[in-house]
Amino acid sequence: MAISKAACIGGGVIGAGWVARLVLNGVDVSIFDPDPEASRKVGEVMKNARRAYKAMATGGLPKEGKITYAKSIAEAVAGADFIQESVPERLDLKHKVLAEIDLHAAPDAIVGSSTSGILPSDMQTAMKRGDRLVVAHPYNPVYLLPLVEIVGGKDTSKTAIEKAKALYASIGMKPVVIRKEIEAFVGDRLLEAAWRESLWLIKDGICTVEELDDIMRYGFGLRWAQMGMFQVYRVAGGEAGMRHFMAQFGPCLSWPWTKLMDVPEFNDELVDLIATQSDDQSGQWPIRELEKIRDENLVAIMEALSRTNKGKGWGAGALHRDYVKKLGKVAAKKQISKAAAKAKAEKPRKKKKKD
Repeated sequence: MAISKAACIGGGVIGAGWVARLVLNGVDVSIFDPDPEASRKVGEVMKNARRAYKAMATGGLPKEGKITYAKSIAEAVAGADFIQESVPERLDLKHKVLAEIDLHAAPDAIVGSSTSGILPSDMQTAMKRGDRLVVAHPYNPVYLLPLVEIVGGKDTSKTAIEKAKALYASIGMKPVVIRKEIEAFVGDRLLEAAWRESLWLIKDGICTVEELDDIMRYGFGLRWAQMGMFQVYRVAGGEAGMRHFMAQFGPCLSWPWTKLMDVPEFNDELVDLIATQSDDQSGQWPIRELEKIRDENLVAIMEALSRTNKGKGWGAGALHRDYVKKLGKVAAKKQISKAAAKAKAEKPRKKKKKD
């Protein structure tokens, strides 16, 4: 199942990331964002995305989809079979925007919300056709990271879930359906747990933000990138596997290692401490340069993972390999069609014989 035309409502960091992924897959996208700077911001994200895709898809890319800027939500969603809402995390604003999308969108259009924590059931109350709404929570940068958490609400149909899975997969993503509706879903709950513990470690002077990041990026972060948590721990159990690991390290769960249930006061002092250390760590690089570095690293990691396991790829690398091949095939078909059309146009016409 492919996307014929898409609409993106909201062109911020996440919305622009969706635009880039869709456009670089050859999908036409209509954008609505009242921000007068929306075009510039989306354009900057597109520059980074094009650079990353050029490095990633060495076999070629499809012809880019067309970007248009609509003057209203109604104009943006007209004719779209896929609509991605990425407005700020305020339920009242979500209600207003989703109600208007619902009013003007085609009856069979899938509506995905990029919310990182709001329950789909709470958003569906503003819609008459809430059965076609799913949470489609991505990770930044959307145009490179393949994961999208799919969450249905009480009114979401099974058909909509399956259709959403197919549509997101068609643009190179890895849709994971969350089995039960829960605030913040799965990914953000894990991130929130690590974030809370990190705040305590910094506040108590155990380490700096740079040292904490180094522990993650030079250690278990690399393992998580290709195996996740449980597969890593299964390997850590040796020949006896996960049972041995659980028996060996299970008792640690009762030890007072974490302050996870005790959240530090989020005051100006803590914010200043974190922000100052973050400036010391990364202040020498402009944000756009850090984005470029991030994108290059992600492409390199996924490229490396795509060549492991006797060439079959591993984890995100296997998906990345198939995705890049798909992009190349679409590009090749476009080139063949273009060459055939050119040859036909240049072929001399036969003169008609006179009677």
